[in-house]
Amino acid sequence: MILKPDQRLKLDDTNDKLFYNYPRFVTHVDEAFIKQLTDVYRDRLKSNTRILDMMSSWVSHLPEEMQFAHVEGHGLNAEELARNPRLNHYFVQDINANPQLPLQDAEFDAVLNCVSVQYIQYPEAVFTEIHRILKPGGVAILSFSNRMFFQKAIQAWRDASEEARVELVKNYFASVPGFSTPEVIVHKSTTPPVLQWLGVPGGDPFYAVVAYKG
Repeated sequence: MILKPDQRLKLDDTNDKLFYNYPRFVTHVDEAFIKQLTDVYRDRLKSNTRILDMMSSWVSHLPEEMQFAHVEGHGLNAEELARNPRLNHYFVQDINANPQLPLQDAEFDAVLNCVSVQYIQYPEAVFTEIHRILKPGGVAILSFSNRMFFQKAIQAWRDASEEARVELVKNYFASVPGFSTPEVIVHKSTTPPVLQWLGVPGGDPFYAVVAYKG
C-alpha cells in the first residue's frame, strides 16, 4: 500500500455526499489552467472515442471542436452533472466509500480526472479501477493545481509540496501493474505573487500526470 492509514485522513471526515450535496457552479481553477488542460486534451484525446470524466462537475473542459462517441460522467452532485453539456450519461458514486465502478472492463479509451485526485482516500483501488476500465493503449490524464477544499483533501496531499504531490500521483500509477511510466506536464505561473494575490489571472500552476495502459 502506498499510503499509511493516517495519510488517508481528512480534516472533515463527515460523509462526502453531504459536503457535495449542494451544487457549485464555479470553476475551481483559473482560465489559464483551463486553457492548458483543454490543450492537453486536444493533444492526447482522439475524436469518436469513449471518455470517462471521473469526479466531474458541470463542465469537462473538453475541446469544443472535438466530438466523442460517448462521454460518461461520474461525480457526487447530480445537479452539476446534469448541467454538463458534454456528458452523454452520468452516475453518482462516492468512490471513497466504494471504489468499484459500475463499468465494464476495457470500456473506455480515456479516463480524465480534473482537480480532484487530492480527495481520493484509496488511490490504490481507484487506479486499479482506472486500469481495468481502460482499453489497451488507453490514456489516463490526472490534472491538478495547488487549490483544494483543504478540509476534504487527504493528509498526504495537504502535507506535501507541489513537487511531492506530482510524485504522489506518479506513485499511484506505479502501484498498478500495466501502466506506462507516467509523464508529467508542468506549467508554472510567471505572474508575480503580488499580482496573484490581487486576483490577476494566470496564477494557478498547472500539473498533469499522464499514463497509458499497456
